[in-house]
Amino acid sequence: MVTTIQVSKELVEELKTRKMFDRESYEEVIWDLIEDTMELSEETKRNIKQAEKDIREGRVYTHEQVKKELGL
Repeated sequence: MVTTIQVSKELVEELKTRKMFDRESYEEVIWDLIEDTMELSEETKRNIKQAEKDIREGRVYTHEQVKKELGL
């Protein structure tokens, strides 16, 4: 369902400043703001911890290493 909302001119101006690109809708801007305040899932938290451990233990590749491996 689509609906309209009323916002002040000041809020419209603030939303304009938060657009990543000119054609981005206000809905997209608002969703981005909401996403920034959402809690990470437990799976995401585990994945982040594992990635941090991999970095500490040297299980990473540089961009150049990956390009070389793929022949790019």
